[in-house]
Amino acid sequence: MPVRRPRTLLAMAPELRPRLLDDAAARRLGEVADLDPDLIADDFGKPEAARALAEAEVLLTFWGAPAVDAGALAAAPRLKAVVHAAGSVKQLVTDACWNRGVVVSSAALANSLPVAEYTVAMVLLSNKRVLQLREDYRRVRDTHHDWHLRYGDVGNYRRTVGIVGASRTGRRVIELLRPYDLELVVHDPYLSDHQAREIGARRVGLDELCRICDVVSLHAPALPETRSMIDRRRLALMRDGATLINTARGSLVDGPAFTDELTSGRLHGVVDVTEPEVLPADSPLYDLPNVLLTPHIAGSLGNELHRMADSAIDEFARYAAGLPFAHPVHRADLHRTA
Repeated sequence: MPVRRPRTLLAMAPELRPRLLDDAAARRLGEVADLDPDLIADDFGKPEAARALAEAEVLLTFWGAPAVDAGALAAAPRLKAVVHAAGSVKQLVTDACWNRGVVVSSAALANSLPVAEYTVAMVLLSNKRVLQLREDYRRVRDTHHDWHLRYGDVGNYRRTVGIVGASRTGRRVIELLRPYDLELVVHDPYLSDHQAREIGARRVGLDELCRICDVVSLHAPALPETRSMIDRRRLALMRDGATLINTARGSLVDGPAFTDELTSGRLHGVVDVTEPEVLPADSPLYDLPNVLLTPHIAGSLGNELHRMADSAIDEFARYAAGLPFAHPVHRADLHRTA
């Protein structure tokens, strides 16, 4: 049992609080944190939030939380920790936090699990050409059509799948794909040959990965050096009929070049993230039969938010018991993580 309950303030978009914390989670949080469950700070400058911030030792943050900047810290003399019940903290935790020594935890691992599950499903369905088969079946409406003849080259047996980025999600995708009869290759500049073998893949250069894979799946962070890493030249390297899956960030791909390849029908796309985040209404990607376009839903959605809440509450229990976080965020790692 925890020896104490640190004074805590919830910081997020108010409408998201019941989606993150159901009744059971709220009760469990109340056992390890001293907080007003009805006080939700989306602006630290509001009088009620400012009074609570002045007393807070820990912030429990989620989507829509205001940045913990120098102004917020000046108003929070007792603040020692931020527990973020979502993924990236880059827009939330500022240099002022790190300089003061505030410890930070993130539910990025919990959020990576549904992304990996979604990706694995899309890899298997892409190699099976499910979108094309659905469209053809709708058109001919004939169960006696010779699908084996028309789709004689589809399937998942001995296909090559490339993972770009040995991130939490990328590693989980490799782990989940290992039982299948697939060849797995990975590209990550921070990964050695030995480390790649340990996680179950063969390390290759990015150009080679694009050239040899039937499916390429992106799991790299959005950084200046990863912007448009899948550019027109690398898209051209991909095999005719290959699939590019992007559940990471839209900035990793040269959008106009990818649209050209998809419009030509040469490549297939599973596109969960774009740049801009919502494509213009006249984008051809909404209607192309070789594209599965979804609105950034590969990550935690619906009841999957409760997994992130559980992860955050577990971190509170550790903090209250005087233990280090199980999922700390380190300032030195931010230059190569999402």
